Amino acid sequence: MDNNIAIRTENLGVKFILNHKVKQKAGSVRSMVLTMFRFSDKKEDFWALRNVSFSVKKGEIVGLVGRNGAGKSTLLKMIAGTLIPDEGEIETNGSVSALLELGAGFRSELTGRENIFLNGVILGLKLEEVRKRFDEIVEFAGLHKFLDLQVKNYSSGMKARLGFAIAAHVDADILIVDEVLSVGDAEFRKKCMNKIKEFVDLGKTIVFVSHDMSLIKEFCDRTIWLEKGEIKMIDVPDKIVEQYLGTTS
Repeated sequence: MDNNIAIRTENLGVKFILNHKVKQKAGSVRSMVLTMFRFSDKKEDFWALRNVSFSVKKGEIVGLVGRNGAGKSTLLKMIAGTLIPDEGEIETNGSVSALLELGAGFRSELTGRENIFLNGVILGLKLEEVRKRFDEIVEFAGLHKFLDLQVKNYSSGMKARLGFAIAAHVDADILIVDEVLSVGDAEFRKKCMNKIKEFVDLGKTIVFVSHDMSLIKEFCDRTIWLEKGEIKMIDVPDKIVEQYLGTTS
């Protein structure tokens, strides 16, 4: 892969097996009396992504847009390495830090403090590195009073704060962010956006999902529009947003 490329996919595809329960009438009076109905499994392949090919340059910010179920989160999981494709290829050039969903990687019975160490290590930091960055993570999340509270008692906004704070303090080359910036108050979202701007200034590569078209237009160099698991369009944000909003209005 070209050294100037951070992410490359070619004919990427991933499928899930759907199980359908099909009712079948019993074949005899006796079996009808005993069981009334029996069930058989009907399995069907569902391609969440198919024929997905694109590349992201180092230092580029790419936004993913599309309706619910279009395959955006599935694609992020494959870039992050948590989901293996069934066909095609995907390559990443550099370390990856991912914030894919609220509470991803958190152990609900552990405290916020304990989860900082657990998630920091999961994301590739050494224990000593987590210790050094601990105060910065806590300060960014703004959860000082709740550090020793079990995460199962956290609100969705608190989980988003802690998750983003940890991911943002991992010194990765590529940052993957799912639709989590919609959670939390305006002040924290602004703090997240400022952090993303810092990453941009440092030449980091960023891929993120958002339903907020103003964010897409403000931050992205390019935008990928997914529809029914396939790429419908790749272009500059203004063109994508104009056409995408035209189909959703």
